[in-house]
This record gives sequence, C-alpha cells and structure tokens, in this order.
Amino acid sequence: MNPQLKQGDGRAGRDADRARGVRILAKSMFKELTAQGYDSRQIVALAAELISEVTADLSSRPQ
Repeated sequence: MNPQLKQGDGRAGRDADRARGVRILAKSMFKELTAQGYDSRQIVALAAELISEVTADLSSRPQ
C-alpha cells in the first residue's frame, strides 16, 4: 500500500484522484487528437507548448 494513501488522509486521497484524473485526461486527449488526424510529431509539439506555458507561469510567480 502506498504510504501516502493512509486511510483518513483526505488530502492524499484528493491528490490520488487528481493524478488519476490527469492520466485519464491525457489518454482522452491523445485518443481525440489521433482521431482528428494529428500525428505523433504534432502531439509532441502540443505537449512542448503546454510545458512552455506551465514553465512561464511558474517563472512569473513570486518565490
């Protein structure tokens, strides 16, 4: 059993649910993009743009 998922620890449960949701969203987006005709190279470019946006957001936050 994952030590972060102790019974009664609401935050760990929410974090696990969020992580599962992100995996489901990624799979759904990948399936939808490939169904719409995007190739692997274009999907990787999209992923790189998403990472750039997150990086810019993190860089703009005060420390």
